Amino acid sequence: MNRLVRGMLAWLEDRTGYRGLRRHLLDEPLPPGTGWWFTLGSVLLFGLGVQVVTGIALALFYAPTPDHAWDSVRYISSGVRGGAFVRGLHHWGASVVVVAAVVHMIRVVFFGSYRKPRELNWIVGLMLLLVILAFGLTGYLLPWDQRAYWATVVTINIARLSPGVGEAMATLMRGGADIGALTLTRWYAAHVLVLPPALALLTIVHLYLMRRHGISGPVRPRLGASRPFFPYQAARDLTMAAAVGVLLAVLAWKGAPALEPPADPTSSDYVPRPEWYFLGLFQLLKYFPGRWEIVGALIVPGVVGLWLFLLPWIDRGRTREWRGRRVVLSLFTAGLAAVVALTILGASDKPASQSSTWTIREQGGAVLALSSDRCVSCHGPDKVASAIEPGRIGKSANWLAAHVEDPEVIAPGIREAPKTNDTENKSMVAALAKLRTGPPPALDAGLRRVYTVLAQHCLECHKIDGTGGTDGPDLTHAGEKLDAGTIELRIIDPKQVKADAEMPSFRDKLSLEDIRAVAGWLAGRK
Repeated sequence: MNRLVRGMLAWLEDRTGYRGLRRHLLDEPLPPGTGWWFTLGSVLLFGLGVQVVTGIALALFYAPTPDHAWDSVRYISSGVRGGAFVRGLHHWGASVVVVAAVVHMIRVVFFGSYRKPRELNWIVGLMLLLVILAFGLTGYLLPWDQRAYWATVVTINIARLSPGVGEAMATLMRGGADIGALTLTRWYAAHVLVLPPALALLTIVHLYLMRRHGISGPVRPRLGASRPFFPYQAARDLTMAAAVGVLLAVLAWKGAPALEPPADPTSSDYVPRPEWYFLGLFQLLKYFPGRWEIVGALIVPGVVGLWLFLLPWIDRGRTREWRGRRVVLSLFTAGLAAVVALTILGASDKPASQSSTWTIREQGGAVLALSSDRCVSCHGPDKVASAIEPGRIGKSANWLAAHVEDPEVIAPGIREAPKTNDTENKSMVAALAKLRTGPPPALDAGLRRVYTVLAQHCLECHKIDGTGGTDGPDLTHAGEKLDAGTIELRIIDPKQVKADAEMPSFRDKLSLEDIRAVAGWLAGRK
């Protein structure tokens, strides 16, 4: 048996020369002191491999058309065995790849590994980072849900700011005058046909240049003989890759990525928010409104990118040691801190609440009043103004709108104008207008329970029939997209349905009967 195996290996060596390739890959000499910081490139390579494998698996079930994209993603998550886990791996893997690429770049800067003779490899690495971000950007549209659609609208609007070629770029990205089928087709083609070959080519060039010039090693050279890559550094790389793999598996198992309602181009109150690694740019744009938007969208990122590309020639230090590169490292650290701060601000800067807390008052099973905490400060028994009751609101819609916007205009000296916005004001006027027609029919116990829960817990964030807030999705026609079981699960544990849900769990705030009553009522609204 041994003789047969040796004969086969000898035949394979004679035909392929695999032993020479193995020695070339595993026996690379590494400088003394090469340690865990130099495993980041392998972690990035592992993450890219996960993305390729899971991306191919997802593509087998994905339909890149506006009519079927959302349904195919939902089918992957709920109808394909292991589909939610694979989609979770791809979703979280994108974040891991971005983190690994950025941390790897930070290590290269602080170790001065971009200096002569590795300038070209530094530039190739930056191009790789851009391709990785392009993967995240193009993949974002593919689920064709609300978040993906409106974030893409923002992206195309940013592209339009490019001097001279802005409109041409926007048209190329859209595929026409509006975002639609051609937009999805082009972004999908870029994601699976254009970017993968670019990634493969840049990765091969990056590895070739790395092997040609060798690993830079520690900032301060250490005495001692070099060691081969295998088994010492290979063991570290394998350990880090295994740790990242376990982390990805846990994240994918704990929660599937969010899938919001299907894209609705007619929605006017949706607030788009990009993936976390674009939140810094998203936040930066807020500081440059109007005609200054081009500064935050293109000029600032362009200057930073140009500085990074020219870094090997900007850094004039005599050695790679930190004390000889204080200016460069200080500027890089300041820029890095700014990006982190902008990202944190973007993550914490949630859209302002679009409504106050709504309450109802009923008697004999019929709704008598529906108002917010803004109203009850003046309206009600023993208050300066009468209670807001159906059939007793005789004022016109224009009068109501003026009163809601600024009570001082209609009733001087009662209270100062509230700090609200146009969306909240319109929501309140719509609620008051409904009450002008008189009370609805008497409510049975189940429907009364639904109205109470909606008023006390839901309308603060969600709009129903024009009443309520817009922090959450409009629930007017919730039954068209969600069944009762899914709505019930969203109320009990939102993060199980949507991993990054900002909605709190109502498991301990509502009884199971209340949750089921509301879920059934919302599911029936087609």
